[in-house]
Amino acid sequence: MAGGLLLTAAGCSSEPEGNSGATPTADPVDVVVTPDDGAAEVRPDLPVTVEVSGGTITEVEVERTDLDESAEPPEESDAVTGTLNEEGTEWVSDWTLPPGGDFTVRAVVEDQAGEATEVTSSFSTLEAVEGRRLELESNFPVSGDVVGVGMPIIVNFDLPVQNKAAVEAAMEVVSDKPAQGAWNWFGDRTAVFRTEEYWEPYQEVTVNMRLAGVQASEGVYGIENYQLNFEVGRSQISEIDNDTHRMVVTRDGEQIQDFPISNGDGSTRAYTTTTGVHLTMLKFESMVMDSATVGVPEGHPDYYRLDVDYAVQISSSGEFTHAAPWNTDLGVANRSHGCTNMSTEDARWFYENSSMGDPVIITGTDRELEVDNGWGYWQRSWDEWLSHSTLGEADRTDEPGSPGSPHGTA
Repeated sequence: MAGGLLLTAAGCSSEPEGNSGATPTADPVDVVVTPDDGAAEVRPDLPVTVEVSGGTITEVEVERTDLDESAEPPEESDAVTGTLNEEGTEWVSDWTLPPGGDFTVRAVVEDQAGEATEVTSSFSTLEAVEGRRLELESNFPVSGDVVGVGMPIIVNFDLPVQNKAAVEAAMEVVSDKPAQGAWNWFGDRTAVFRTEEYWEPYQEVTVNMRLAGVQASEGVYGIENYQLNFEVGRSQISEIDNDTHRMVVTRDGEQIQDFPISNGDGSTRAYTTTTGVHLTMLKFESMVMDSATVGVPEGHPDYYRLDVDYAVQISSSGEFTHAAPWNTDLGVANRSHGCTNMSTEDARWFYENSSMGDPVIITGTDRELEVDNGWGYWQRSWDEWLSHSTLGEADRTDEPGSPGSPHGTA
């Protein structure tokens, strides 16, 4: 197979008048499978290809042959799929292969007379060595979650990623309803997928992270594929006006709540509520708020330590919505340390009715929410977000595949 396999098949046709009676033959079919038959320690990020001349490819199957027969059947996301060109002369695998595996390629080709022949080729992939195996450390959301329409997909890796384009291309996002999005990186270990507009509500989203075999950095390979399935629920968007001291909650386009609130008093930057598009993050029925966690240590004149109920996190700089029964200026003035104070009843409603990823839009302050403060990813315009993608191309979530290629080059 290394040099191509020459196949010759007899063709069938009616004999023209006056012919000597010899049966015409089709031109030979030349088939080349890469990697070569018998190849060992093949880089798992290199593509599997089948190329023919003098005929067409009708079927290609790549099977992993080293797995224990008693083991669980491979997941659908582990299947080695490929794309055949329009001429039917070249097949290329879509994704990378798991490291340390044995594989057999079976291809069926037809010559110009329509006679089919099957060829096979086998090879093994390079092992991923200890300490250089890229794995998923965490992700938000997790499978089974029901999230708000602003929810990004956040993937945290256990090792730094230098080859970001390949890793982006290996992560396919599929949604029931059409959208386009792109990945951005925050450091070398965190990739975030955000859509151009909020997700359409009431739909399923699947993320196929085909990381097995992707070369994330020189000599560092992903060792496992992952699949994430979550649901986008109702659309709930809350708008907080710092000047009117009100929070208006809209669900599926209809206003359902109008709460009096009190934001940060603005006496310092730390005590100024940030303006911008926040997302609800974690929720705590009760918690201790200690200013030391946001840079105001014990002993400082502005130090505080409070027990609060029904806290909903909206940034990483200490901003929550929460019950503040001690604040008598709800709906009147801003008196907090930067959080959005609410009555106990209103805070409990918001706590019970918030899903992770609900947008909370705050206006009217002179402190802008940073894009990497919590989940402030909507602070970038779509054009900015797309320009920060390594691939620089939008991914259509209603179409298979992703922009770019996860494959490396030989």
